[in-house]
Amino acid sequence: MPTKTRLFSLICCVVLVDQVSKSWAVAALDEGRTIDILGSLRFALGFNSGIAFGQGQNLGPLVGIVAVAAVALLWRALTKAESSASAIGLASIIGGAIGNISDRVFRGDGWLHGKVVDFIDLQWFPIFNVADSAITVGACVMLMSAVYEFRHQEKISIENENDQ
Repeated sequence: MPTKTRLFSLICCVVLVDQVSKSWAVAALDEGRTIDILGSLRFALGFNSGIAFGQGQNLGPLVGIVAVAAVALLWRALTKAESSASAIGLASIIGGAIGNISDRVFRGDGWLHGKVVDFIDLQWFPIFNVADSAITVGACVMLMSAVYEFRHQEKISIENENDQ
């Protein structure tokens, strides 16, 4: 199991990389500039005041409050995580959520009226950012961990039944 220090470091690293990359995007991709990377991957600046995939525009304050509550609940879950994978997944999700909450707090005209900076554009999928990626990867890690744990417990149950 990763130490609390390592999990906190992971959270801080996600937030730092997210915020630095967003600051770069705002400075480098202004006035509609795009940077083609490879295939359909490009960097193009976008702003989201709603939730995932641009839904719920102008619900920023409500989304921000819900996100803060979610981080508090995820933090509590992190302190009770029973596997390394679950803990790492939760830490990644928390870091991503804090990164996007930071945009809502610091990139706007008032408390929670900021817009989340997005800049990773596949051109066939909604535009996203490093925080969104951390949330998605963290959720996948947690899902894989849950499947592994379920299969492991199922295997133990079958072995115990066979021993009887």
